[in-house]
Amino acid sequence: MKILHFSDTHLGYSDLNILGQNGTNQREADFYDAFSKVVEEIKVIRPDYIIHTGDLFHKVSPSNMAIEFAIDKISEIDELGIPFIMIAGNHCTPKSNTSTPILGCFKIFKNVYIAYKQQYELFDEFEDVVFHCLPHINDSNKALKQIELCEKNIKSDKINIMLMHCTVGASWSMDEYGEWCYPENKEYIFEEMDYVALGHWHGFSNVGKHKNVYYSGSTERTSLNDTRNEKGFIIADIFKNQDPKVEFKNINIRPFYEFNIDCDKYEEDMDKINLNVIKDAICIVNLNNLTTTSSINIKNIDIKNRLKDALYVYIKRNLVDNLDDMIDINIESSSLKEQFLEFIEKEASSDKHENEIIEKVKELFDSHEEDYNEAN
Repeated sequence: MKILHFSDTHLGYSDLNILGQNGTNQREADFYDAFSKVVEEIKVIRPDYIIHTGDLFHKVSPSNMAIEFAIDKISEIDELGIPFIMIAGNHCTPKSNTSTPILGCFKIFKNVYIAYKQQYELFDEFEDVVFHCLPHINDSNKALKQIELCEKNIKSDKINIMLMHCTVGASWSMDEYGEWCYPENKEYIFEEMDYVALGHWHGFSNVGKHKNVYYSGSTERTSLNDTRNEKGFIIADIFKNQDPKVEFKNINIRPFYEFNIDCDKYEEDMDKINLNVIKDAICIVNLNNLTTTSSINIKNIDIKNRLKDALYVYIKRNLVDNLDDMIDINIESSSLKEQFLEFIEKEASSDKHENEIIEKVKELFDSHEEDYNEAN
């Protein structure tokens, strides 16, 4: 049995305030493009079943554009006649019980099966397989009861596939976000499953000691911390009472590049950036070993002009010294220039470049005052 497993498509996600050719936010269009690529792969691969493990949309109330796109693409999948099993993730699950989840609209499709009501649902109408679906659940106490229902419905004569949108094996990292984590003392249930399909984490991974438990990862990047993970979907050949054969297939999406620049050798490191590969990419430039002096001399606009072919350039400044302490200055009795010079003299008193820093600050203030006087 061949299963195609994808997840965390986050349709409607937008960022950067950059518009594409059709007037759509460019990053939003990137997420639609990634989903379309998975649909085209489905048409070629023709798996026996398709599963999506949550966060179809990025928001509980997605835009009309995101809804229309999802309906069009899921309609294309439905026309293939392949059963498509979906569950809700935290991004698609309302916090209030009085709100109706948007995923309910996809019940109109003949071959689409959806679990979105914050409860366990079993899809067992198929001849050879049952799908145990645990969507995102806001109440962790309720989640435990739903897991117990799942355990009671395991079918010994069929392939058992479990779908969840949660954290498995790293509960310590998600408590602060109010998202439910699968209890470690219930992981023995995985041994009764032939495949456990997970959503929520955005990187493809096999979970811990379990050879049949996998995150497919997301199809696009929602974070700058996600630059190392390839994006795509899982093809899993699943057999009864055997470990599945799992293959990750990546899709081509907008590239992210991260450049670490040592400001002690700024020009040398900047010259190492291959400008031929950054066209239309998102670039992250980390300015490391940044002193107060070099921070003044290194301008963001110069870096962005240097990487002008990129879609967007993020610049992170990592100062050598952490100047967290605030200086108590009598604001009423001094100008901004005097306040700042006093601050610099106190903070840079042990810096070998103290005089250079002070002169640079004076120069900047003076040039600003000249521009202001000319304009008035």
